Amino acid sequence: MTRKTVRIAMNGVTGRMGYRQHLVRSILALREQGGLDLGDGDVLWPEPVLVGRREHALKALADQHGIEHWSTDLDAVLADPTIDIYFDAQVTSAREEALKKAIAAGKHIYTEKPTATGLDGALALARQANEAGIKHGVVQDKLFLPGLLKLKRLIDGGFFGRVLSIRGEFGYWVFEGDWQSAQRPSWNYRTEDGGGIVVDMFPHWEYVLHELFGRVKSVQALTATHIPQRWDEGDKPYDATADDAAYGVFELDGGAIAQINSSWAVRVNRDELVEFQVDGTEGSAVAGLRNCRVQHRSATPKPVWNPDIPATEVFRDQWQEVPDNGEFDNGFKAQWELFLRHVYADAPYHWDLLAGARGVQLAELGLKSSAEGRRFDVPEISL
Repeated sequence: MTRKTVRIAMNGVTGRMGYRQHLVRSILALREQGGLDLGDGDVLWPEPVLVGRREHALKALADQHGIEHWSTDLDAVLADPTIDIYFDAQVTSAREEALKKAIAAGKHIYTEKPTATGLDGALALARQANEAGIKHGVVQDKLFLPGLLKLKRLIDGGFFGRVLSIRGEFGYWVFEGDWQSAQRPSWNYRTEDGGGIVVDMFPHWEYVLHELFGRVKSVQALTATHIPQRWDEGDKPYDATADDAAYGVFELDGGAIAQINSSWAVRVNRDELVEFQVDGTEGSAVAGLRNCRVQHRSATPKPVWNPDIPATEVFRDQWQEVPDNGEFDNGFKAQWELFLRHVYADAPYHWDLLAGARGVQLAELGLKSSAEGRRFDVPEISL
């Protein structure tokens, strides 16, 4: 068995998501399991090189996890011929320029989304990457959640018949930061820094809908900034200039309609932080991060509307839990493994920068829909 070291420049891992899901739960987890076995006698050994702007934070992470290399000089890291892959989990406003540099340096690209601040920029990145002949991928982690994997199993098995509608509820209460610290960084609430729930979540909804149910044909959205003032990491008040809630309606190829509410100003009264209810002619399902419940046509009760008496049925008890029927790994790690196999074993992979551009397009059109108060078609894009 031959071990091949793969050096990965990881930019932005001092942030919450970059650190927890990509560094610790993915790359370091791969190292803990002995590397990634490609199945042909070769094992990939990922070696992270931490990149960022805050020297003290990088050094602290490196010391904590025994990582040898880190740098605040992105240009120098990209000029290093031993670096194979560039990964980006920075704030959105900094990502596009860094990706351009990495592609120009000939590095394979794996990146968080949105890939750019606008569709033109996202398409330009995809074209640049294709012309450079490098491999590229965009994080689309929710496809690898246990709940959505069970949902896909139902779809592939024909459980729903004709899908009629998808209703999604996402969100939780993010504290304002005055008397309890916020669970999200303050830049999320400033448009000038690339913040806003539409640019954050609509790219997710695009790939979830596209992959599971069909291409998004049209979008109509209404956004809101429900909490106009928040407090930053230094306990200083600031004006929230970005949307913290979005209410979207999406028409899909095949005729299904999706309605998805996204909010950082909602208190949770559901089993999981995100849930999708799918209704079809033959059955329905409710899928969350981990769980999925179903109700088949043959077992659907017959409720009768009568507001004069208390409800006599416990509706949640009338659904059946979908079994795991297997083990589910961390979704971020699962996609990292697929991307590494794509780069080093030429395995199929289609979650690329063009797929990422579709998410940017939907966010852009969603914001435009809210600003102008009308529905927009979503044209198919290509390079």
